[in-house]
Amino acid sequence: MGILSRFKDIMSSNINAMLDKAENPEKMIDQYLRDLNSDLGKVKAETASIMAEEKRAKRQLDECREEIAKMEKYAVKALEAGNEDDARKFLEKKAEFTKKESELTKAYELAASNSTRMRQMHDKLVSDIDELESRRAMLKGKMAVARTQDRINKIGSSIDDSSKSISAFDRMEERVNKALDEAEAMAELNDGKKDDIEELAAKYDDVDTSIDDELEALKAKLKNN
Repeated sequence: MGILSRFKDIMSSNINAMLDKAENPEKMIDQYLRDLNSDLGKVKAETASIMAEEKRAKRQLDECREEIAKMEKYAVKALEAGNEDDARKFLEKKAEFTKKESELTKAYELAASNSTRMRQMHDKLVSDIDELESRRAMLKGKMAVARTQDRINKIGSSIDDSSKSISAFDRMEERVNKALDEAEAMAELNDGKKDDIEELAAKYDDVDTSIDDELEALKAKLKNN
């Protein structure tokens, strides 16, 4: 059957394996659901047609077997009535129905096999759709959490970069403070040398001559008296 050939991949597909290999499981599950629902409508129609063929083949086979049983029953009655020629005719007709039964049996077995395969396909499609529907909400929830985690990771990376920048700034500030401390220390040393020289010079420059002046004045006064 054409429908069996077109959908043979459905029977062998593994949803979990397909989702595991998908680069974007969220989009794939939506697309796969759309495809499955489209396939399901076709499979339902074909399954109903094949099941009808199975029932028709079974009915024809049952009717043939009923005819076989009927011919055998009439053959027995004809023999009981002493009509061997009539019995022979009934048995010949039975042989025709028996031959037909063999052909109808093969047709029914093929129809039953096709019907079983189509029902299996239909049931698998329904099962796949139910499973995907139930997993879609969970999968999308996980994807949302994954995207949030990815954003957090990126923010954390930015914070790490900021921390590195702050650390570098701290090291730079420490170098500046060290340079400033050294400059201030050098300034203090320079100021200390200047003060020593000035104090030493003042020792000789700032001689108090007022006493000598007063002494000379008193001498002059006594001399005049």
